Amino acid sequence: MIVRSLHDVEATDHFVDWGNGTSHRLLTVKDGMGFSICHTVVRAKTVSLLQYRNHLEACYCIAGEGEVEDMDGNVFPIRKGDMYVLDKHDKHFLRGGRDEDMILVSIFNPPLTGTERHKLDDPAGSTY
Repeated sequence: MIVRSLHDVEATDHFVDWGNGTSHRLLTVKDGMGFSICHTVVRAKTVSLLQYRNHLEACYCIAGEGEVEDMDGNVFPIRKGDMYVLDKHDKHFLRGGRDEDMILVSIFNPPLTGTERHKLDDPAGSTY
């Protein structure tokens, strides 16, 4: 059995400030489950161009609001209780809310090592 808290992760290199938010990598490849679970905060008023070339990602919003935009310009508002899935390694814009952070539970397959970092200054978008 694995039991781990946000507080436990904050004392490790699996707590990542990725520039426009934070990620607590609660479950990683070393746990042997075949997927990762992250508690992700997307800061209000931020925009990130992201693409996961090596992972599929499902996100479930547990608090706040924001939006995700695909490369065709389709914008999807995300609020508490909403889910979005990047099932084709989709390049996308991730935006925090206008006035509040968006908090997500993010599931990655295959699992993250836990120390991956975004490079938000790349005009082509951050990938890993």
